[in-house]
Amino acid sequence: MDLMSARPVLLFAHPSMDELAKAIVASCEESKRDPSRLMTPCPSEAEIKRSPIDVESVRQLCHQHRRREVHYKNLGIRWDKFHDGFPNLFIDNVKSVAGKDVLFLASFHSPEVIFEQLSVIYAIPRYLAKSFTVILPYFPTGTMERVDTEGQIATAKTLAQLLSSIPLTGKGPAQVVIFDIHALQERFYFSDFVIPRLESAVSLLKKEMSLLDDIGSVAVAFPDDGAFKRFHSMFEEVSCTIVCTKMRENGTRVVKIKEGDPSDCHVIIVDDLVQTGGTLIECAKVLLEGGAKCVSAYVTHAVFPKNSWTKFTTSEKVTFKNFWITDSVPHALEIAQHPPFKLLSLGSVIADALLSYDLKNM
Repeated sequence: MDLMSARPVLLFAHPSMDELAKAIVASCEESKRDPSRLMTPCPSEAEIKRSPIDVESVRQLCHQHRRREVHYKNLGIRWDKFHDGFPNLFIDNVKSVAGKDVLFLASFHSPEVIFEQLSVIYAIPRYLAKSFTVILPYFPTGTMERVDTEGQIATAKTLAQLLSSIPLTGKGPAQVVIFDIHALQERFYFSDFVIPRLESAVSLLKKEMSLLDDIGSVAVAFPDDGAFKRFHSMFEEVSCTIVCTKMRENGTRVVKIKEGDPSDCHVIIVDDLVQTGGTLIECAKVLLEGGAKCVSAYVTHAVFPKNSWTKFTTSEKVTFKNFWITDSVPHALEIAQHPPFKLLSLGSVIADALLSYDLKNM
C-alpha cells in the first residue's frame, strides 16, 4: 500500500468565492509540504521496516494522519439563468460525486444568490456523495436572532431551517461550517439533520498582532457587551482590555467607555462584523479622547452595505491605523485595495478546520 495515496476530496464553490477556494487548496497543499502541520508525524517506509513494533499498526497510524488532496472543481457547475431570471444550473460529470467526500464553499452575501446555491446544496447529497460539508463563512441573518417585540421575525432561525433541510449522506448529516457567527446560541436554530460547526478567524488577527512593532502597548477593545462576551476569552494574553457601551443621552445614542483605560495604548477594536461602521467610528473617537495613541479595528465580516466602507478612507474626524477584514464576503477583495483596510484570507483557517477532521485519510 502506498502510504501517500488517499482518495481526494472534491471542492465546489459559488463563482463569487473562487479566489477563496483557491486559497483553501493552496493552504492544504502547503500543509502537505510542511510536516509541522501534521498532528502526528508519519515515519518513512525505511523507519517502518526497522521498527520493532507491529508494522501493520504503524501503517494504519500513517494512513489515518496523512492529509488528503483537495480537488477544486472550479468549472464543475454551470451557473446560468433562464430568460425569466431564475437559475439554470447543471453539475458536469455529476457521477464523479458518488462515493466521494464533497465540500461546497458558499456565499450568502446577497439574497439574489441564496436560492441558486441552496438548489445545488440540496442536490449534491442526492447524487450519492459519501459525506457533505458546506463552508459558509458568513451567516448573513445572524444579527436578527431574537424577537424583542411581537411581530418581529428572527430570520436567523429561518436561514438555519433552510440549511437544516440538506439531505442526509451515506455518512449521515451534512456539516455546516460557519465563521464567527453573531451569537453562539444560534447553533440551536439548526435541526438534528445537520451538524453546525462554529469556527473563528480571530487567530488571523492574533498573528498580525504578534508582528506589530508596538505589541507591548496593544490593548483590545470591544464595542459592546455582546462583542466582549463573544471574544474576550480569545485574548487572555492581552494585559489591557476595554469595553465600550452604547447609551442614550438627551435622546441621542452615544458610545462611552464602560471598563478599561486606553491611555498610551494602540487599541484594536474587535467585533464579528461591521455594517455602516457608525459604532466603530464612535468607539474610536471615545478611545482617542481617553488617551489612546492610535486605534485599529478587526472584523471577520466586512458587510458594509451601500459602500459604507468609504467613510473609513475619507474621514477626517478619526483615522484608523489598520482595519483588518477577511474575505468571508466577496466584495472584501475590493475594499482591501483601499487603506487602512488590510485583507486576511480565511484560506488558512478554513484549511486548518478541514485538516483537523475532514481531510484525515479515513
